[in-house]
Amino acid sequence: MHTAPPAGIARRHVAAIAAGNALQFYDFVTYAFFAAQIGRAFFPSHDPTASLLASLATFGAGFVSRPLGALVLGRLGDRIGRKPALLISFALIGLSVAGLALTPSYAQIGVAAPILAVMLRLLQGFAVGGEVGPSTSFLLEAAPPHRRGLYVSMQTLGGSAAALVAGAIGVILSHALGPDAFEQWGWRIAFLIGAAILPFGLWLRRALPETLHAVSADEPPPATRARRTALLGLILIAASAISGYVLYYLTTYAAETLHMPADVALGATVVVGFAGCIGSPLGGWCSDRFGRKRAMLAPWIFLLVAVLPAFILLARFRTASALYGTCFLLSLAVDFASAAILVGITEQLPRNVRSGTLGLLYAGALAIFGGSTQFVIAWLTRATGNPIAPAWYLMGALAIAMIALVQMPETAPRLRERKAL
Repeated sequence: MHTAPPAGIARRHVAAIAAGNALQFYDFVTYAFFAAQIGRAFFPSHDPTASLLASLATFGAGFVSRPLGALVLGRLGDRIGRKPALLISFALIGLSVAGLALTPSYAQIGVAAPILAVMLRLLQGFAVGGEVGPSTSFLLEAAPPHRRGLYVSMQTLGGSAAALVAGAIGVILSHALGPDAFEQWGWRIAFLIGAAILPFGLWLRRALPETLHAVSADEPPPATRARRTALLGLILIAASAISGYVLYYLTTYAAETLHMPADVALGATVVVGFAGCIGSPLGGWCSDRFGRKRAMLAPWIFLLVAVLPAFILLARFRTASALYGTCFLLSLAVDFASAAILVGITEQLPRNVRSGTLGLLYAGALAIFGGSTQFVIAWLTRATGNPIAPAWYLMGALAIAMIALVQMPETAPRLRERKAL
């Protein structure tokens, strides 16, 4: 039996969804800028670069299990409901974050340490893969039609806020702790702080309404251009993932490649998160008013023009102002486009397969491209000896994505109504 669509979504329900997205991003961002320390804890080596690459490979392992999580929990969200899937995914994310923080180092338990670290990253990836589909579907289905972009932007806003908090905690820890303590266990404190959100998030999610069976007047037909939507969605999400993880890698890049001070490098994550907190809701609002495609195209054109000069200036001057200016401008553009990408793809998917399909697209794109981005650009930088390598990688991804964007239909209700008139 179908019910009427929700009359509105309470702020606490938005907070419940944002909490899960924030925790997953907090975890990944924290891992990204503590990658060197985590590598030395679990993968000690005489070659610091080899240790870092091993740590980044473990970071990427979490993306391998994402498609399985999307398949299991995403389909659960389509069959039973968004709420059960969201409760399970959030609990598993919290367990993996706390588990990594409490795993002893290689020096303490030997080879069991890297094995446990990899297993926990696989569990984290499974949970995150099952989180995106149900949470985005919930926000879209609970939102008024003309505000879907803004509501879905709460997904990326939660991630940006988490990056801001994660970066701030990293900076505080780098100042409060001595070099040895920061190296050995400072990163563990950062993960445990993130895990502290688990009880609060679960309490909020228990009160979520169910949106799976609500009816809507503008649902897409059950099999409308399914393969086309999947292919275009995969390309667009892949470009967004590469863009985001290039930015999150800038902390490690600044410290390990440009040899900037740790506290300056950690500040980059704060700037990335701050810019995302502005760009995400602004991009969502603009996608409602001016269309999904325009809200993607404008920032991507800016990125294509700006990213190479930004990296050249950063590699040349290697100052805090150059690093933070680069982070702010690029992150503002990346997050501006992110909400439009999510809502534009989700709107094209039928409700009965929306959670699972979106989860698989998102997980597949991130498993192939997101998880490999930081490893690839670290390898490219080392192999070429050119600190500009990340810029070329990002530009190539954006160029391919813009070709796909041209083929994407416009789904914003406001623009579709204008065409109907």
